[in-house]
Amino acid sequence: MISPDDITALFQRNGAYGFSRWGRPIAPVVFGVEDETLVVVKGALEAVTTLARHDIMETDPEFGSNLWVFFLRDWDELKGVPDMDGLIPEMDALLPRLTKANANQYRFFRFDTHGAIKAGFLFLRMDDALSQIPADVLALGQMVQMILLWGDQAFATTSPLAIHPDTGHTVLRPEIAQIIQAGYDPILPSVATDSSHALRLFARIPPTSSVV
Repeated sequence: MISPDDITALFQRNGAYGFSRWGRPIAPVVFGVEDETLVVVKGALEAVTTLARHDIMETDPEFGSNLWVFFLRDWDELKGVPDMDGLIPEMDALLPRLTKANANQYRFFRFDTHGAIKAGFLFLRMDDALSQIPADVLALGQMVQMILLWGDQAFATTSPLAIHPDTGHTVLRPEIAQIIQAGYDPILPSVATDSSHALRLFARIPPTSSVV
């Protein structure tokens, strides 16, 4: 059973509590994959948004697309993407840091005036480690990490996914699924900076859970 402290830890960033969910429907676009993988990524997004009871749309009125997913072989590929520096501040300075750190993924969010998510950017450099993960597993794990503003260490040591004990399939850990559902409860605010919010999330999680 997950505790309020566990939930608080999932939304800690630089020692402070910070929760944010999408404040508008998600309009995705995916670059750098074949059609088969595109279907898998969009299927994972549909599964997570259905869980959250959140909408997907074709076009965002402000950005056109507001969830950008890039599959890359090298970080330098982003240098050729038009207007990327306008979407992500200091992109030119970011790329050398990602290369030096040998990073294989990077997430960035933009927020509206209230602090709710209005755009998200996911970059996956398909190194040997990521390439060995089945496409459906990789897509599900990444879409989970894009549906909320999780803390910077939320899944550093424990994946949001698990193996179903009966089927052997990879599924979303039940407590993470329930936090996502609770986080999108319309009664709760889209943005929270006080850790008492974690107690409100906890109150919406059933006392027992099973893998779904």
